[in-house]
This record gives sequence, structure tokens and C-alpha cells, in this order.
Amino acid sequence: MVASQGARWGVLLMLAALVSVFWSQGIAASGLPDFTELVEENSSAVVNISTTTEPTSRGGGFHGLPFDERQLEQLPPFLQDFFRGPQSPFGGSPRSQQPSRSMGSGFIVSSDGYVLTNNHVVEGADEVVVRLNDRREFTATIVGTDPSTDMAVLKIEDGEDLPVASVGRSRDLKVGEWVFAIGSPFGFDYTVTAGIVSALGRSLPSENYVPFIQTDVAINPGNSGGPLFNLEGEVVGINSQIYTRSGGFMGVSFAIPIDDAMNVFRQIRDKGMVARGWLGVLIQEVNRDLAESFGLRRPRGALIAEVMPGSPAEKGGLKSGDIVLEFEGEGVELSSDLPPMVGRTPVGESARLTVLRGGEEIELDVEIGKLPDGSTASSQPPTSSEADTADTRLGLSVEALTPEIAGSMGVDGGVLVSGVERGPAFDAGIRARDIITEINREQVRSVGDFREVVRGLPDDKAVSVRIVRQGRAIYLVMKP
Repeated sequence: MVASQGARWGVLLMLAALVSVFWSQGIAASGLPDFTELVEENSSAVVNISTTTEPTSRGGGFHGLPFDERQLEQLPPFLQDFFRGPQSPFGGSPRSQQPSRSMGSGFIVSSDGYVLTNNHVVEGADEVVVRLNDRREFTATIVGTDPSTDMAVLKIEDGEDLPVASVGRSRDLKVGEWVFAIGSPFGFDYTVTAGIVSALGRSLPSENYVPFIQTDVAINPGNSGGPLFNLEGEVVGINSQIYTRSGGFMGVSFAIPIDDAMNVFRQIRDKGMVARGWLGVLIQEVNRDLAESFGLRRPRGALIAEVMPGSPAEKGGLKSGDIVLEFEGEGVELSSDLPPMVGRTPVGESARLTVLRGGEEIELDVEIGKLPDGSTASSQPPTSSEADTADTRLGLSVEALTPEIAGSMGVDGGVLVSGVERGPAFDAGIRARDIITEINREQVRSVGDFREVVRGLPDDKAVSVRIVRQGRAIYLVMKP
């Protein structure tokens, strides 16, 4: 009897301990998180940002609108017409001579007054006002911006007793984890919304250097630049974009990882600019057929379609046809994983890459260069004068490159596709005027090379074909 009572007490004590743990982590008995204390502790460091742009200045939003041009364009056309039209309660036409105003969010990251927000919140602004939760207002200066990551760094002058947000680590985030946002959607100050992390490392067409955090947190115009918190009350991201067809929240929102944001912040604060790492390659996704043709068990990595002359990649020994599998020990699953990894690497540092070449994995050390504002590629035209040749097995005809075509396409070898019929080449996506530079990982620099390589192709096996189309190199898969 005594032993039985002791066992009951032991079970009760264990349950009490579990409840205590759940409550200490902000988890209510229902299994859902309780955000009340977290919001009270962290809302003071979140700020409302309002901007004013004179009509003679570039950029900006519309008179009186609580969001900017970029956010306005996310609305459906009839709402855009409404806000732009004379019937708009926010001031009508953007051609008005009245100053235009927009609104966003941000958060303080240092006691001396540095504020992080989105570039599109303050772009083109003549005046930036930062308002705190306690209604204090400060004029802020734009220290610097980085359009590539949609980041802006502001500085509050003469601020005292400024609350500071606790910065966490976005690399520790997991899919399914609870997060919450504080911001000013549609101009409503200090609004809290919550949800979970839906995906990590998202690549968007307009942003190559940001591995976005995707969430289902309700983010709307005016939330831009505000912080995304975890259940520890730490900032793990900066709310930046929404995916919408209606103009409102649809369950897909994107935030800049705080690890990347703080890297940009430190460079702007210390140097006034952002120096981003650069390899100098054109890459593409590895699909199932390409994986088979290159000897990979499953699709992964970033396939190098072209190495730019004189680039860090060329100096480091990378070649077209290499598949980058790891960067500094970190796996490259998708081609979109590689640009952010390279971009955040300090310029001048050496990075170790694991690449697949000729069916074998090799390691290369490449010194990362600085991403240029613009680059040009030089080429030496071929001197081949071989006649046109047709291959009925593949269903295409090729001819020698002229110096003019080679120069315009930036290639120094290959054959020009003069015609394509129904067959393996057509099915692979090869078209007339494409330039073939490689087949089955064998270089094709002339019509003679083309004949020799094609004769040795295996039957009923996928082979890779590297083509240059309109100046850009891509890999296709062909099954002879």
C-alpha cells in the first residue's frame, strides 16, 4: 500500500515537472504557445517608420498611403486604380504636388540607435521618422542600404534609454517552429500576428542572395521591415515580402534570415557598403535526367554551366560541367543554395568546394572575389571552316561557327545547330541557332569533334549536352 502511494506521488511530481517545463517555454496547457509575455517584453524595441518624399524626388509612394509603391503593386489592379484615382481617400494621383508618404516597420538593434528595416520602406525618402512604442519620435538618417537583400540601416540621433531587440540565430530555426511578428500592417501600430515556419532556404526570382524563411504568419503592407521572433523572444528574421493574388495575406510570407541581415548590417555600419562574395559562374538546377547523365544517385548540387573568364572560379580550377556538392562543408542540395553561401563569404577568403567531375568527387580551394557591379566576357573566335554535317541518329544538323557568331555569343569553340528534326535532339530541347559546346562531358570545339563524340555515344542512355543560347550556357539531357 505504501509503495503504491509512493508511486502515485512520483507520477504526480513528474507531471508537475512537465507542466512547469511547458509553462517556462511559453506553452499553454492546450499545446498552443502563449505570446502575451513575449510581446510585452519585446514590443518596445519594435518601431514604426514613416517616410516623406518631396514630389521632385525619385521613388516613394503616394500621398497619405500607409504603404509604398512596391506594396501597392501587390494589390489587384482594381485596388491599384482605386488608390491612384481621384476618388482615393489617400490623396489621389501620384502626380500630385503634395509630398508622398509611406509607412513600414523596423526594430532597434543597438543602444546607440541603429535600426534595421527594408530598403523598399525608405527608398527615395527625404525624411525618415522613427516612432517608438512609448510614442517618442526621432528623425533618423539612412546610414546605408543594400537592395540585393532589401535591407536598410537607419540611425536615431540623440536617443536615450532606447530599448534593444534580442538577436537570435536563424540557422537554428526548424520547419514547424512557432514564430510571431510585430509590425504596423495597414498603418495599425504594434500589431501582433503568429504562425509557424513553413519552409527554410526559399529562393525567390528577384532575390539571388537571400535564403528566405517562409512562414504562414499574417504579413501585410506596413509589416515590411518588422522583426520575426521565435519563442525565446529573439529576432530570427526581418519580414520582407508576401505572396498574394488578392492584395492581402494568403498564408505565404517571406523573411530575411537574421544571420544574413546582421552580416549586411555590420558591413554597412563599419564600411558604409556591402562587399558580397563572387565566384563568377552560371549555374543551373540538377534534375533527374541530368543526375543520371552525370552519375549522381539522386538530383542534388549546383551544375556549373559556364565559368567566366578571369573569374575566381576559373583561377580556382572550376570547370563547366562540374557539379558543386558542398561549400565549406555545407551541403548544396539545390542550385539556389549556392549563391547565398558564396555571397556571405568574406571577400579574399579561401573556400573549399567539393565538386563532382568525371564521376569522381574532388576538392578545390577557391579564393572568393568581390561581386562586381558589372562584368564583361571576352572570347577568341574559332578558325574552323568545316562544312555543314547532319546526324540522322540525333535528328539535327550542325555547321562550323563563324567568327562573328562566336564573338557575339562569347564562345571560343563549338558547333552551330543549323536545323532540328523530330528526334532525341528535339526532345531534349535543342533548337536551331543553339551552339553545342559539349556532349556527354566531351568538349566539342569543331564539326570534327562533334562527329567523333556522337559516334561514341551509348544507346538508350541519357547524356548531357551543353549549349549556349542567346549568350547563356545551359545543360540539357538527350537520349540517343
